Amino acid sequence: MSALSAIPPASKLLRPLVRAVPAAAVLSAFVHIARGGFRGLQTLGWTEASIVLFLLAGLGLMAWRRFTRGAVGAPLYLRDDLELGAVLIAVAFIVVAIAGGAVFPIVYLLMAFLVAFLPRNAGLTLLGVALAFDALVSLQGPERSITSFLTHSLFLSLFAGLYQLVLASRIAAARRAESSAVEKRIKEVEERARTFRLVSSGSHDNPPDVKDEEKWLLASVKEIEGAVGAALEIAETALKTNTCAAFLLTSDDKGLKLYDCRSMSDRVQRESFNAGEGMLGGVLKRRAPVRMHSAHGLKGITWYDGGAPELKAVLAVPIIEGSGLVRGVLVADRLTHNPFSDDDEKLFTTIAAEVLRSIEVERVMTYIRKTRDEKDRFFRAIEELNRAGSPEQVFLAVLESARQLAGLDFCAVTIVNEVEGKRMHKVARMLGVTAQGSKALEGRSFPDNNGLVANVVRYGAPLPGRDIKAMDRQVIFDEETQLRGLAALKIFPLTAGDRILGTLVAGSRRKAALDHDVLRMLEVIAIQAAQAVLRAQLYEAMERMATTDGMTGLYNNRTFQTKADEMLAHSRRYGRKCSLILTDVDHFKSVNDTYGHLTGDQVLKGVARILKQQARDTDIVARYGGEEFAILMPETEAKGAKVIAERIREAIKAEVFQTEMGPLKVTLSLGIATAPDHGTDKLVLVEQADQCLYYAKRHGRNQSVTVAEAQGGRKLQAVEG
Repeated sequence: MSALSAIPPASKLLRPLVRAVPAAAVLSAFVHIARGGFRGLQTLGWTEASIVLFLLAGLGLMAWRRFTRGAVGAPLYLRDDLELGAVLIAVAFIVVAIAGGAVFPIVYLLMAFLVAFLPRNAGLTLLGVALAFDALVSLQGPERSITSFLTHSLFLSLFAGLYQLVLASRIAAARRAESSAVEKRIKEVEERARTFRLVSSGSHDNPPDVKDEEKWLLASVKEIEGAVGAALEIAETALKTNTCAAFLLTSDDKGLKLYDCRSMSDRVQRESFNAGEGMLGGVLKRRAPVRMHSAHGLKGITWYDGGAPELKAVLAVPIIEGSGLVRGVLVADRLTHNPFSDDDEKLFTTIAAEVLRSIEVERVMTYIRKTRDEKDRFFRAIEELNRAGSPEQVFLAVLESARQLAGLDFCAVTIVNEVEGKRMHKVARMLGVTAQGSKALEGRSFPDNNGLVANVVRYGAPLPGRDIKAMDRQVIFDEETQLRGLAALKIFPLTAGDRILGTLVAGSRRKAALDHDVLRMLEVIAIQAAQAVLRAQLYEAMERMATTDGMTGLYNNRTFQTKADEMLAHSRRYGRKCSLILTDVDHFKSVNDTYGHLTGDQVLKGVARILKQQARDTDIVARYGGEEFAILMPETEAKGAKVIAERIREAIKAEVFQTEMGPLKVTLSLGIATAPDHGTDKLVLVEQADQCLYYAKRHGRNQSVTVAEAQGGRKLQAVEG
């Protein structure tokens, strides 16, 4: 039983054979054409007939496989497309080889078909297959013609390429049309939203999340459209009208525009018309319903285009908000002399109230949603500020938060510092391109002046306190920097306790952008930003104190030890060179004894400054202890370290320190060791460099010595004391 179970079923054995039929058929046709087969009906034999039957069998198998896979929803792969196309191409070229070049256009049609219905990569591959077959047909027969082959190749490529081009252009045109229709619909929705006062009538700014805002507006407008449509249907059915329509005031309150209607006429006015004319203008002015009827027709009909029908009765009811503002009018008319009754007027007034109620409900929902979204963005902004760890992260977080909350066109953070007893302001970070020369503005420093930024720091209060149009010549940062095109501006102090760390500058091209709610949120953001900046500055100061020497500003010994471990671990792992220089100020004790410790400190600071200047950016310069300094040099062999050590020694030797007791010059001794040449253990490498340093000091000082140089002079020995 176990032996029998190990034998695969027949279906598994036959499946690879069945899959191989199309490829084998195409290959057989290709080889036979290459050997001169299929050169006319008279020359056809059993071989040619077998190949044709083989191809037809492959075609049938592929058709059956595609049908069965499509029935169960299985995907088709590139191999399936290539097999089908190759078999069809082989059949087409066999027909061309038998019938002659006169029937070659069937290949063009086939290529157009394949390119149209198969993926692009499959179509391009099959184009190559067709060109290979064409080369055999054109170049292997008795009438060998390179011209014929090139002509066929050109037309095959054109058929494939032009169809792809036409298809791509049609797809692009369809996408443009779709995009245009969507944009038109969005504009229509926005206009209707302004008509309903779902958004400010003068607001054209984009919210932070445009897609979400569009979805909400579309949903709100659809809800109102449904309510108005239902109300008009009720009115039409109950009042038996010729036209029952809702006209709403445009966003500027100067015109009336049809919102929706139910009418037997196709001449209802679709464009906006003057809200102060005709019968509807009288309804808006009187703010009361109007009923009119006449057997001879009515005048003042403005809601029809191209001449009003002969109306016999009209009922118009204003749509009035609870605050007393008129938003539009509902109008119903009849062609028959059947006056509207008091009950009709009461019903129509109720319907107008229902229309208004649906608008107000959506307006309230929009306000609630907007308020909720603003609060969510506000709290997210606070969270981002609290997560920021460095001043740079704080600056970026506060600017992004401010721009998202208020839709600002320009925002900047400035920091104030004392430099040599003078107050200086620096533009730490900015977003927006409103500033003239804005690229140069970021990172720019300017002294205290009478500009708004300086005054905000000076008085600790937001500025300006009046319309920015009254301050066209007002200095914001300094005289050389101007902000153009802003209609609203506010500068907030970054206050932390009793300290003012800088300012937050917020500007917009829209005058109404900085309303009371936005200003309040920006003010809170500024307070939180100040706390975040202070925390980040304190953290940097603590980190600096923990890693640097307080007097020289170089890395301290503890940081040097950590950096050395990291650098030597890298050297051990990758076999890279790494050099260490230990230095010592010659006769430094006598400097302290003769000139005093203050002068000694001045010398150490000067030496540290020169070491930092002469070392490379990748080097680690540290105060090792007392008058000793250390330099870690990655990717540096002993020869390169010697060059830099000599450069440092010459610079120290040339430096003149001005003291109260006169000019002072000092020299430096340096010892150099290199890993892995002289060991990869930190203690060993430091010991080697230390012995080289003491060798230099015992042999005249003011020199740099490598391990090889010291060993060439005499064997290194441990130095006591």
